[in-house]
Amino acid sequence: MIENLSIEAEAHCDGPCGVYDPASARVAGEAVQSMTKKMIALAANHGDESNSAAYLNTMSRYAAIKEEEAQKCKDELLVLWTDFFKPQHLEANPDLHDTFWQAAKLCSACKVEVSADHAQELMDAIESIHKMFWSAKGREVPWIRAS
Repeated sequence: MIENLSIEAEAHCDGPCGVYDPASARVAGEAVQSMTKKMIALAANHGDESNSAAYLNTMSRYAAIKEEEAQKCKDELLVLWTDFFKPQHLEANPDLHDTFWQAAKLCSACKVEVSADHAQELMDAIESIHKMFWSAKGREVPWIRAS
């Protein structure tokens, strides 16, 4: 009989696999921006109907997706920041920490607000991170959006 057996599971990002890519943050960021645009358009086009069940259902679905994707984006960015980037990357990217910090803060802002400006700022930050990441890997990978 084994007593006091402790099994510890590690997340993929704590393992030695070395598989990182900012694309997942980009996709989540694009979803945040898309849902933000849809929420703004829905509100603008529903004047007196904004208390209808259909309106409330659609708006709440958009909001839930926006918040989920903003959290996914934040999680993906934090993995890149804390697990992929190393001290040697700071020399080539002296604004690395501030860029990631600002991007994480934008993810939070996009969760609690409906701001087209913040959604665009988040996409701009993700694009900067994309460029830093691929530069650190010595590759030129074009910034291509799915939407």
